[in-house]
Amino acid sequence: MSEVNGLVTMESPLDAPATIHWLETTLASKGATVFGKVDHAAGAQAVGLPLGPTTVLIYGNAQAGTRLMQIDQRIGIDLPLKLLVWTDADGKTQVSYNDPVWIAARYGITPEAAPVLTAMQGMLKGLAEGLAAAR
Repeated sequence: MSEVNGLVTMESPLDAPATIHWLETTLASKGATVFGKVDHAAGAQAVGLPLGPTTVLIYGNAQAGTRLMQIDQRIGIDLPLKLLVWTDADGKTQVSYNDPVWIAARYGITPEAAPVLTAMQGMLKGLAEGLAAAR
């Protein structure tokens, strides 16, 4: 797992479709709602451009997100959260996401002011650990 400027990237042991399925199922089991899926590769193909598997899952939990928006509604531009599932040049599936604490810092919101950030961060770390063990 690596992190640069709040962007966390981890390798998945599964291919892209299986990773997306695993994430959707696991998010739902944790009470998150998957609001949408954007298949960038399909969009690229539709205009005749090559792009490896690249899909964004848009997900969230209204209770957690609302607590942050009650502090600063502008954070709504960064919510719901997103997971990017993509295949790198070596054919390995990667999952990237913005650390919620990093996002909140943009608005001056700290984990002390919004303990929900620590819970969100913990859920994402749990997803990463669970995905690493998936087969």
